[in-house]
Amino acid sequence: MKILMVLEVEFPHDDRVEKEAASLLNDGHEVHIACFTKKNRPSEERIEGFIVHRKQISALRYKSSVGALKAPYYFNFWQSFLKKLCKSDSYDAIHIHDLPLAKVGLWIKREFGTKLIVDLHENWPAALREATHTKSLLGRILSSDKQWDKYERTILQYADHVITVVEEMRNRIIARGIDEKKIVVVPNTLRMDHFVTGNYKPNSKYITLFYAGGINIHRGLQVVISGLPELCRKNSTIRLWIVGTGSYTENLKKLAMKLEILDKITFFGWKTLQEIADLLSQSDFALIPHLKSEQTDNSSPNKIFQYMYAGKPIIASNCNSISRILKETGTGITYEHNSASAFVDTVEELVTDKEKLEAMKLNGPKYVINKYNWENTSADLLSIYKESN
Repeated sequence: MKILMVLEVEFPHDDRVEKEAASLLNDGHEVHIACFTKKNRPSEERIEGFIVHRKQISALRYKSSVGALKAPYYFNFWQSFLKKLCKSDSYDAIHIHDLPLAKVGLWIKREFGTKLIVDLHENWPAALREATHTKSLLGRILSSDKQWDKYERTILQYADHVITVVEEMRNRIIARGIDEKKIVVVPNTLRMDHFVTGNYKPNSKYITLFYAGGINIHRGLQVVISGLPELCRKNSTIRLWIVGTGSYTENLKKLAMKLEILDKITFFGWKTLQEIADLLSQSDFALIPHLKSEQTDNSSPNKIFQYMYAGKPIIASNCNSISRILKETGTGITYEHNSASAFVDTVEELVTDKEKLEAMKLNGPKYVINKYNWENTSADLLSIYKESN
């Protein structure tokens, strides 16, 4: 089949899109990727066997995406772009990454007779409810979560297939009246050949807590830092490594200064995947402290599988999808998401339970190698296109 994937980011890079495109390519399909560019990148480029099509987008047009359901300005950009591609070439399927552009995918389906696959990376209406830009009066007017709720329920009825990343999201979509037969779960698991764990060991002089990922208020690092003074009073060897960037970084530094523990935290900033793997290998525990919400209950960060593969015991907040995986695999324990004292108790529990620690270290790699790897979990993705052929 000839597949046109559509995503609202600069490409490359997007790990999930790259994994899916590579798997489809290896399965004999021809894969094209349509995206915008704000960096004057080439309008067409071949990357690792698939063809990337780009269209320059202005700052104004890009910002108008916030109000896409109120005015068609942003959708018109994509409709014009994709119609041009479909008129110059014939695609069997249009694969929309995430909810917003599903409407444009439906237009293409109706005009050109393509199959429509909607790939839901996250719970979009719930994510909007948490987003900073929708908290203002103007943000609420331009981007109503209720309107996106209705949009999701309506548009998914017309998709030939819907992809989710976790079972919890699948169940949520079914509860909205979408036919369960057309929903598949494709977890955001690890390509083991793309994540090489570092040849380092933790420094025995410290107990190192490790976090990698975006830094915003919803990631819950403020809860971790709020618990750090108590942890350090009980064990002076505790330290925290934070890898990543985000809008909440300065807030976290100010909190650490206020609590007089800035010397216990290292903010590494952005690092390459290999650098992350190297730092992870030097840590003792890996953290997923996300604040519990409708969004985080229905999503799964790919770092959970990186942590598992590296054999690191995981300390995570009690988000539904993450809790389920940790309970199934025996690779970590959870705490009440907004409680610094619960976080402290959980760290102390693991530090002192050597038998549990050793089991977690062994369980992580075992489950990734035998189950939670991309070669296994991409099978349902490929089955969609076998059915559509």
